[in-house]
Amino acid sequence: MRPDSLIPEPPEERGGWFRRAFVRRPWHISALFLLILITASRPFTRHIPEAPEVLLQLPDFALVDQDGQPFTLASMRGKVWVAGFIFTTCPSVCPKISRAMLELQQRYARNGDEIELVSFSVDPENDTPEVLRRYAENLGADLSRWHFVTGDRTAMEALIVGGFKTSIDRKPLGGGTTIDMYDIAHAEKLVLVDDTGGVRGLYAVRKPKGAPDEPLPMGVYASPEAIALGLDVLSQDELYHRSTHVLRDLHTRHSGCNR
Repeated sequence: MRPDSLIPEPPEERGGWFRRAFVRRPWHISALFLLILITASRPFTRHIPEAPEVLLQLPDFALVDQDGQPFTLASMRGKVWVAGFIFTTCPSVCPKISRAMLELQQRYARNGDEIELVSFSVDPENDTPEVLRRYAENLGADLSRWHFVTGDRTAMEALIVGGFKTSIDRKPLGGGTTIDMYDIAHAEKLVLVDDTGGVRGLYAVRKPKGAPDEPLPMGVYASPEAIALGLDVLSQDELYHRSTHVLRDLHTRHSGCNR
């Protein structure tokens, strides 16, 4: 037997490749393992917002949908829904509002969330039920869960301006005190409404001008269309989670009543 065969292998030469690498560079391997662990756990540690409190209560209303059928607050009783404000001839912000709602529709459908969408027209003279139906079909809306609503101008203004009060963050036009219906759409907000007509929050559709492009948190997905339109993906993600929590609370209440 050769004398050098009795000399044990150095620790860094023993075992498999991982053990050898760890013995040679323990701090590097530990840091890499910690980084992988943190990245993998982010979807489970990301803060998911709870259901918000009621901000205001919608009044009763009597309007019609894209099929000319009655659309009232009572018809949405027991449902959680998201409202947007558009007009079909709008070339600028309304396509972004409708695209944001389409993204929500796809996400709700993908995850089996029973949450509905409602697009209210701020141009009721031109947006007849027939016009709204064509708009919805071209958009790819699922009309079993997405309603396009119009009515006479007085009723629409009473609900959109007086009921939703989406003009609360808008300055009066020309120094006056009135808010034009078209400005509601240009406010670019989606509204979360609970099963009793309680408004739970307003959520931005588009990122503020000049906002830097930053990497999205782990677990937040943005479609190429959303990125191209400059949609506020984080705001939409918050709206999604808050709406599902409002729905969860509704199911919890109903389960308690059935015991």
